[in-house]
Amino acid sequence: MPDGSSGDMPRNTRRKFLAAGIPALAVGVPAAAAAQAPAAQPQGRRFFRPATGNPPPPYSPEVAYGNLVFISGKGVGTGFQGDITAQVTKTIDNVEESLKAAGSSMTKVLKVNVYLADIRHFDAMNAVYRARFGPEFPTRTTVGGVYLPDGGLVEIDCVAYI
Repeated sequence: MPDGSSGDMPRNTRRKFLAAGIPALAVGVPAAAAAQAPAAQPQGRRFFRPATGNPPPPYSPEVAYGNLVFISGKGVGTGFQGDITAQVTKTIDNVEESLKAAGSSMTKVLKVNVYLADIRHFDAMNAVYRARFGPEFPTRTTVGGVYLPDGGLVEIDCVAYI
């Protein structure tokens, strides 16, 4: 605008309100201007690696960025025997262990991806999942017909907050 104003409030007045810490929306400043206020910067990436004698895998099991934690796909591991119910239970146990290692928990999970070797296991997986993630369920994607290493029937990854 020719008079240097934005909306109903002159630019220099808006700056004074923002500098004083007065909430912008309470004084009629457009939301876009309020969004320009400096925000806290997220912390850098933090990697969580298990201390094992084996060479580390070519991925990070857990990575945190700011207050989010990303958990890589978890399965039952080599040599585990059991039906889909046992494998989903063990897989969710492994996810929970990773969440705790990163400073989070099952109640802080926001997004889950479930990979099933056979989509016919969907109902059995859901029965275990419902008991472990309920009653406030995170968003979820389930994909069937996936080849999983070590003969696994299920793999789960997730995003949570700390």
